[in-house]
Amino acid sequence: MTTYRAFEKFKVKKMLALAMLGAFVAVASQVFAAENAQQERMKACNAEAADKKGDERSKFMSSCLSTKKLAQQEKMKSCNAKAVDKKGDDRKQFMNECLKS
Repeated sequence: MTTYRAFEKFKVKKMLALAMLGAFVAVASQVFAAENAQQERMKACNAEAADKKGDERSKFMSSCLSTKKLAQQEKMKSCNAKAVDKKGDDRKQFMNECLKS
């Protein structure tokens, strides 16, 4: 009887550990995606600001990054509206393709 209870406790701990790992992976992937989007915005704005220097460049970069962020948010809203009827992996795949375009 004692061995059975120990085994049950082990199974519960294992399941909790796997659930926590899954949650961590989900959060980490979202953070990575957000950082990647920020890097893409920075790259695009840097290319546009190649001929600017000093305060002019600083102001331009600030404005450009804000604009690019708003454009990304609008794209996300649009894709979300189109994906209302999709679920699970179909939704993930659709959103991935929609946000890339």
